[in-house]
Amino acid sequence: MVRVVLAGCGMMSADFLQAVAEIGGIDVVGLVDPALCRAQERRSEFNLPQAAVGPDLLTMIDQEHPHAVFDIVVPLARHRVGVIALSHGCHLLSEKPMADSMANARDLIRVGVSARRIHAVVQNRRYHPGVRRIVRFLRDGHLGRLTGIYCDFFQGPHFGGFREEMQHVLLLDMAIHTFDIGRLFADALPQSVWCREWNPSKSWYAHGAAAIAVFEMIGGVIFSYRGSWCAEGLATSSQSTWRITGECGTLLWDGGDNIRAEVHEPGLSSGCKPVAVPPLDPADRVGGHRGVIEDFVNSIRTGQLPETAASENIKSLAMVFGAIRSAETGKVSVFCEGDLARESE
Repeated sequence: MVRVVLAGCGMMSADFLQAVAEIGGIDVVGLVDPALCRAQERRSEFNLPQAAVGPDLLTMIDQEHPHAVFDIVVPLARHRVGVIALSHGCHLLSEKPMADSMANARDLIRVGVSARRIHAVVQNRRYHPGVRRIVRFLRDGHLGRLTGIYCDFFQGPHFGGFREEMQHVLLLDMAIHTFDIGRLFADALPQSVWCREWNPSKSWYAHGAAAIAVFEMIGGVIFSYRGSWCAEGLATSSQSTWRITGECGTLLWDGGDNIRAEVHEPGLSSGCKPVAVPPLDPADRVGGHRGVIEDFVNSIRTGQLPETAASENIKSLAMVFGAIRSAETGKVSVFCEGDLARESE
């Protein structure tokens, strides 16, 4: 049984606790939140009478001796919570983004390596069945060499709370999911990015609820992103909608169950023919939060790094901060070894 303390009992904690209930083999021994009423509500909602409740993570760790901490705090508190967990012997699973700055992200990785503890990030969109099917289709070469990846994300959620006060809310809090999937589809690191960010009229967010970003990936693939978090009506999927082009054909995905592809066929009057995207393989790891948590717990047991390990996920976080830097400066941002290095001239 893996003993876990959950830090942060806001809205997203319900997804974690529901996944834990489905997985089994995890004992939630503590719920931490400065607002004790929220922790108490979660304990009651998910029938966790054995779980201690308290406002302070370090005290809870000293009291309950967990194997791991689930970090679901607001981004500004993530570095402090992560350092406490890792430096006191706990493995760490953090919500995205893994840190509120690249410096803090690198420091968390340093602390985790020094403590010899596993640190992973909840990039749950990777565990969507459509993503798994598309990745295998692309890796099998059906489209040939990729030339372009294009995605749209348009939704209008009214969260309330910290998101509506954040700077760069779309890029930092949500686009990380799309950037991470784009990097996975491209199977390449970013080379440069140009980004334009703005806050549309009547936006209920304080800053940066819409953006356009164009990444050049190493190897030549162009990854184009358009998004808004204050677009009322005709919403896209939370996974975005996608068009992927290659030298031999095109794939379309609506972010749900509809995946279509066509490839060039010499001799056909139309020039192209439909090609089936294979179903899930039994080995595919899916399930959103459940899939991430299962991989994380398995990593604790085996010592093998999970797919969303912090040392891997920082490459997607670098895409976020590269886009933010470009938006702030009006210049193309250039990456070096997956991390933002400098502005272009």
